[in-house]
Amino acid sequence: MKYNFDKIIDRTGTDDLKHGVLEERYGDANLLPLWVADMDFETPQFITDAIRRRLDHSLFGYTMMPANYWQRVSQWIEDHHQWRPREEWMTYIPGIVKGIGMAINVFVKEDEKVIIQPPVYHPFRLTPLGNRRQVVYNPLIETLSTGGQWSCASYSMDFDQLAEVCDEKCRMLILSNPHNPAGVCWDADTLRHLAHFCHERGIIVISDEIHCDMALFGNRHVPFASVSDEAAQCSITFGAPSKTFNIAGIVSSYAIVPNDSLRSRFFSWLEANELNEPHLFAPIATLAAFSPEGEEWRKEMLAYIERNVDYVISFCHDHMPKIKPWRPEASFLVWLDCRDLDLDHEQLNRLFVSRARLALNDGEMFGKGGEGFMRLNVAAPRSVLTQALESLRDAL
Repeated sequence: MKYNFDKIIDRTGTDDLKHGVLEERYGDANLLPLWVADMDFETPQFITDAIRRRLDHSLFGYTMMPANYWQRVSQWIEDHHQWRPREEWMTYIPGIVKGIGMAINVFVKEDEKVIIQPPVYHPFRLTPLGNRRQVVYNPLIETLSTGGQWSCASYSMDFDQLAEVCDEKCRMLILSNPHNPAGVCWDADTLRHLAHFCHERGIIVISDEIHCDMALFGNRHVPFASVSDEAAQCSITFGAPSKTFNIAGIVSSYAIVPNDSLRSRFFSWLEANELNEPHLFAPIATLAAFSPEGEEWRKEMLAYIERNVDYVISFCHDHMPKIKPWRPEASFLVWLDCRDLDLDHEQLNRLFVSRARLALNDGEMFGKGGEGFMRLNVAAPRSVLTQALESLRDAL
């Protein structure tokens, strides 16, 4: 391999979130952090070099979007996901959670509702609530593949329950595609069903596809807006290179809106508030990421992640059989099913934090269905992952 993912990166003095808030959030600054969804791999050198070349020209004034920017982004999406968004459908946004908040304020009145599908990424709940919108819950259904192997556990959508809870005040549904925390790559039939349901009722689907370039084990990401004309006409897709290339701090997210009316309303609001204008380094980092060098790095990184996922599953099977990791179809996040430990929420957190000295995301923060789970970030050098698993084994 060309790249060294076993390298330990000392983040001391960088004010990184992963370490910096341990005392505040976990009550202990001396934990091994495997929680927030950024990687412990070094940001690839070709991105750093591109930014450094711009730094060598020491005048950082107002800057235009590079002329080839949206063509490069659109080409990357087509090459990887067989869907070619038009360049006029796309705009910069200053972060995906921020984008969700912006879309809520543009399209959802204060007496209207937002649907989410727990267990799911917790800002899907917190952002609407923080903007004084009511949240409607459409919980996912836990499933097992044929044969009942625990590593093949997954989720499916409950369309019957969705029809029961959806009323005329529901204006938006926030979709995690691929799903966070379980790493589900939603299939085209499921997405088409969801699109038809929402299109018929005038519900806008916000599809968070930030993990789209991290499909694992031969699985494929399907962009929501690509599955049907109904999906395209009722959706806003959010994406970014940040997860794939470990550049979350650079903030280079984008929105794709095929529908003319939705696009006019959303883009004009962004433009009026100058929220569609990237900072200096966002386009530079994105163009470097979405390059042949970026593709080479992405493939090697995903191969390393796959080996880490299989290592976690094997370790738990051999040493901690009551902890059952779900094998993700995408992303570097592993959903640990700890329900067989028969611990309540407080006891489970105490096991991981106080005894194993680990900082993970507890499942309850992801909502209904997350009870008894922990979310583990495996985008770390193997030696770090081994340290964490051995510490958890000893704590058990």
